[in-house]
Amino acid sequence: MPDHDSIYQFEAERYERLVSREDVEGNLLKTIRKIVPDASAMNAADIGAGTGRVTALLAPLVRSVTAIDSSAAMLERASLKLSAGGYANWQTKAGSHDCLPLETDAIDLLTAGWTICYCTSSTIEDWREQLDRIMTEIRRVLKPGGTAIIFENFGTGSSVPNPPDFLTGYFAALEMDYDFHHEAIRTDYRFESFEEALALTGFFFGDWLADIVSSSGSRDLPEWTGVWWRRFD
Repeated sequence: MPDHDSIYQFEAERYERLVSREDVEGNLLKTIRKIVPDASAMNAADIGAGTGRVTALLAPLVRSVTAIDSSAAMLERASLKLSAGGYANWQTKAGSHDCLPLETDAIDLLTAGWTICYCTSSTIEDWREQLDRIMTEIRRVLKPGGTAIIFENFGTGSSVPNPPDFLTGYFAALEMDYDFHHEAIRTDYRFESFEEALALTGFFFGDWLADIVSSSGSRDLPEWTGVWWRRFD
């Protein structure tokens, strides 16, 4: 299994190439707009922002957006993307999920894309305690009536929803313990070529997915994303 901590610190550019190939049909933006139909007056925060994939979707929709990540390399790449998009309503801050660099009741919309999962895998003994600390922090920074949206992997390389076994406890807790709504959406990859598909999937996911790509001979790869959302009153 590739070392994701190392990737996030030292491979931001290659990681950005990978995620820029995902969601060929634009379903992430459609889902955000469905959950918050009018975000124009909202101040948003994107935690675990990485190279700014979700941040860049939010920037044209909201009054302001803050990209938060623990990796300086990822935030640097996010800044380049947001600047290239011509947006002026954003900032970046270094921070962790359980100690966000935001004031209490500071934001209207919080997004977390493919990031809380690193603290809540069933392989981590105290994952429930970690999740509770994160949820407490999310409640703190959201204004009354604010909305949180969480995106996580719900099946890579699969034509049907197939969430990773080590995350099913976390996913169940979001719904049962924290009252989040849930749906699964398709966010398929379309790479520039079969060769790129093989290289980038192996780079981030490992040989098991590269083998699936190799067997398919295609530049397209099915992907499911789980979406959880809740309004905090």
